Amino acid sequence: MNKQPKYRQVADVLRREIANGAFPGGRLPSESELQQRFDASRNTVRNGLSLLVSEGLITSSQGLGYEVKSHEVFELNASKFENLNFPQNGDAYNTDVTNAGRRPHQTFRVEVLPAPQEIADRLKVTAGTKAVLRFCHRYVDDVPWSTQATYYPSWLVDESPRLAEPGDIEEGTTRYLAARGIEQVGYFDEIAARMPTPDEARLLEIGAGVPVLLWTRTGYSVDRPIRCTITTFRGDLNRMNYEIGDLSARSENEPQ
Repeated sequence: MNKQPKYRQVADVLRREIANGAFPGGRLPSESELQQRFDASRNTVRNGLSLLVSEGLITSSQGLGYEVKSHEVFELNASKFENLNFPQNGDAYNTDVTNAGRRPHQTFRVEVLPAPQEIADRLKVTAGTKAVLRFCHRYVDDVPWSTQATYYPSWLVDESPRLAEPGDIEEGTTRYLAARGIEQVGYFDEIAARMPTPDEARLLEIGAGVPVLLWTRTGYSVDRPIRCTITTFRGDLNRMNYEIGDLSARSENEPQ
């Protein structure tokens, strides 16, 4: 016997059907049709649908009913990102998006500000020390994809003044620094997830129930940190992967 409230039973059935592609047109049946199907009251159906809205699976529009959210996921190979051993056409973001057959677009903001404590700790500088922030708002096919905030310590900016200039560094900052003899020889990644702040929800156009994925990468030269980058992704439109070790078996043909 199913002891769950009826509205959760409704949500469970619809959730499974959405996962199995049962609504190819994207639109769910009307509330009255769902009432008849589940032999449930209007409030029960609405509560079940509201649960799916809060999970980010469907959207509700006045007069248009409920629709399954479109999820065209972009896959990012994080181990190749900014790796100078791989060919690039511009920076890593433009290269990856273009290679996926998608269209990149980004806007920039550059400012000098005191390093926040969490950034100062990663850059091994005193909190409040001046740092340059390069902030990118990135899109894939005109859909907000991520924001990227990269902090550079002031000593590095003194040696590499383009970091403080507004606008894009077309070849990417990693290649720019390497050309000046400041090579990123390693990085430390941290990955976390949480619900978005109001500003993040606005910039990334995130609906109810959708978390953000936070990717913090601290890059190192041979002797000290040279930058800290925090990338905030829409959780519903992104997937990250890493390639570590010998993966030759992964490319073998499937058994017949």
